[in-house]
Amino acid sequence: MHCVKLLRQSLMARDFDRQVAEIQIRPAGLNGYTALGIPVTEPVG
Repeated sequence: MHCVKLLRQSLMARDFDRQVAEIQIRPAGLNGYTALGIPVTEPVG
């Protein structure tokens, strides 16, 4: 939840379409950070 607070709780855009885009960008960014933390396992041998 700390990461969500860092990305600001309120919407900055005034136009509805831009608000929708802003909402969609937030989880995409969080998913990107999550993907960086997942270890990649490779078979050996």
